[in-house]
Amino acid sequence: MNTTASPPAAPFARLAYGADYNPEQWPEEVWAEDARLMREAGVNLVNLGIFAWALLEPEPGVFDFSLLDKVIGHLAEAGVDVDLATPTAAAPNWFLTQYPHVRPVTDDGVVLAGSSRQTYCPHSPEYREACLRIADKLAERYAAHPAVTMWHVHNEYGSPTGACYCAVSAAAFRDWLQAKYQTLEALNTAWTATFWGQVYTAWDQIDTPKRTPMADVNPAHRLDFSRFTSDTTLELYTGQRDVIKARLAEAGRSETPVTTNFQLINCKALDFWSWAREVDIAANNHYLTAEAADNQIELALCADFTRSIRGGQPWMVMEHSTGAVSWQPRNLAKRPGEMRRNTLSHVARGADGALFFQWRASRGGGEKFHSAMLPHGGTETRIWREAVALGANLDALAEIAGSRVAGADTAVLWDWESWWSLEQVFRPSVDLAFKPRQLEFYEQLYRAHVQVDFAHPGADLSGYRLVVVPQMYLCREQWAKNLRDYVAGGGTLVVSYFSGIVDEDDAVYLGGYPGVLRDLLGLTVEEFLPLHRDRELAFDGGGTGRIWAEEIALHGAEAKYRFTEGPAAGGPAVTRHRVEAGTAWYVGTTPDPATLREILRAAAHDAGVAFDTQTPDTLELVERASAGGDRYLFAINHADEPVEVAAAGTDLLTGEAFAGTASVSGGAVRVIKLQG
Repeated sequence: MNTTASPPAAPFARLAYGADYNPEQWPEEVWAEDARLMREAGVNLVNLGIFAWALLEPEPGVFDFSLLDKVIGHLAEAGVDVDLATPTAAAPNWFLTQYPHVRPVTDDGVVLAGSSRQTYCPHSPEYREACLRIADKLAERYAAHPAVTMWHVHNEYGSPTGACYCAVSAAAFRDWLQAKYQTLEALNTAWTATFWGQVYTAWDQIDTPKRTPMADVNPAHRLDFSRFTSDTTLELYTGQRDVIKARLAEAGRSETPVTTNFQLINCKALDFWSWAREVDIAANNHYLTAEAADNQIELALCADFTRSIRGGQPWMVMEHSTGAVSWQPRNLAKRPGEMRRNTLSHVARGADGALFFQWRASRGGGEKFHSAMLPHGGTETRIWREAVALGANLDALAEIAGSRVAGADTAVLWDWESWWSLEQVFRPSVDLAFKPRQLEFYEQLYRAHVQVDFAHPGADLSGYRLVVVPQMYLCREQWAKNLRDYVAGGGTLVVSYFSGIVDEDDAVYLGGYPGVLRDLLGLTVEEFLPLHRDRELAFDGGGTGRIWAEEIALHGAEAKYRFTEGPAAGGPAVTRHRVEAGTAWYVGTTPDPATLREILRAAAHDAGVAFDTQTPDTLELVERASAGGDRYLFAINHADEPVEVAAAGTDLLTGEAFAGTASVSGGAVRVIKLQG
């Protein structure tokens, strides 16, 4: 893969603000009005052309850029920069008619139709060729345009089109497998193909992991197919990126960033640790789960993750919503001030730009009830007034651009391979799940005002005092060594259950659970004891566990909590093990939230990490710091009652000065440039 050099870590001189702009949905006389209103709202960047392929290439090889020429002209006059998209997420109907075999196929053989988006097989040579052609034509025309300050490849790779199971994909999968394994003997060994008589004697016997009579296929087969899907989908991005980069180099604008929009924790299909190395700036789409209680916590998790995916560099929210979305079961509207809090929470956690889907609410189509900066009701609406006010806020925070989040001494590990492998069939319990465990642990750290980075299990962890592993079912031996070296060097580790169980081929480590982590944790799990639905087991000293229990034998670790009832009564539920200069904790169940908080408090004490449960957990406190030493405290009050914050400095949003204490009203935000 041809990785290009990244541009400067701070590609914007100001905080970017804007939206996806789809002028093709509107008559031409609206475009000038849009540019005028964007100026009024403080918009300085829009994503353009994301779904315009059918208009830009109305016939095969025939291109018409008149729409883009006119719209970019209006935007440039208004001082609005363009993040120009390649429109490859929505192939034209002429393309699908000419190449009907390009439509994606599900694992049970259903061919998916058009009249939507993401209707393509990612391995189709015709699709790949058409993508490169339109990307090259766009870049040839606009690489030198001064208003085009960023490039946006495709839209939401991996969602909803992740894997395709067609014959073309099967052939590409076999090529990928041959490159990885070289011989069928090696593949058969990795896949434990002797089980159920699945031994392959020729490469052409291997198919995509389609649905079988047993509800699922060989788990190693499916795991490799997930890797293949992520790798080969990434080739779609890098192919277009490299075409654009070549045109930018010709135009003398190699510093112009190229990226795509991730969906991070909501896209299981792609390993974004690998993808992050290939973008110039990380960009994420985030939409609140409207019905979830305290959904600002999941927002903070996504923001922390997007910042972490490229080592703490400033990043962008490529899409979020001004109000309700249109695709959740019940699309609850955001209440007054919520859009502002959401946006400034992203900025607090390192975003140097915040864009919405979309600029003007659509009259028709599948997302016509999705909120926008300019709603159906126009400029007399509350959402419009809030959008204008938010633009002014971001303009007031211009000096923050390029600064970084300060003070993360805790890391949470996240790995897509473990996610793929864990959530297959024939596991000890249907309640085993990857994301819920991650969210449970993150929530308690958030509520205790612990600033968190996310990290890959193979990353250098030496800069963190506390490392938390909510779920790592698949654990490579080098990752286990990385964790062992981290703890031995003085780190504090917290590992949750059903981790360290299998290797990279989804084969169980022998010698007792938790496999490759057994010696580090100082214990052996002799038997898994999954619990009945809704069953809770009490601990000595208070608290309960649910979902899972284990028969744990201690080999150096000490029990910090024990089960007092159930199949593991009297046995350890939570343990602590000293390993040279550090400490390894093990959590053998899903504790209730309050108990999990106390476990993490104890681990944080071992690590020397501040664990603050006195400050209200509805008050979000994050600090950014510039290279020049300026510090900015974001105080976001998610409650209705006012709170006091210890701070000396000036609120950049209001101009108010504080000598030592600042009051933050209910639902309000302060961004205080700290003194000294």
